[in-house]
Amino acid sequence: MSEFNNATITRKANFYFDGQVTSRTVTLANGERVTLGIMMPGEYRFDTAARELMEIQAGRVEVLLPGESEWRSVAAGEDFKVPANAEFDIKALEVTDYCCSYFTD
Repeated sequence: MSEFNNATITRKANFYFDGQVTSRTVTLANGERVTLGIMMPGEYRFDTAARELMEIQAGRVEVLLPGESEWRSVAAGEDFKVPANAEFDIKALEVTDYCCSYFTD
């Protein structure tokens, strides 16, 4: 989906890694939550509470997912899933625009 209709955007940004990764929270009409963000080039480790779908809108990353031994390349128009209660490593190879969806089931 290229846009969100009937959504609420939280004005305050989320800052991670000294501002190298930022995002804004969007709450959809049905209560689902997504974040829209930017990652500056660098290597980061994130942890999850809920299952996540990370869609790369622009840019390019490499990701090392839980249980995998090799980095996976993910470019604009591609995505990857992360299980709940896990950690994953990500390398932003260039400025990267992303959308992250969170699942509560």
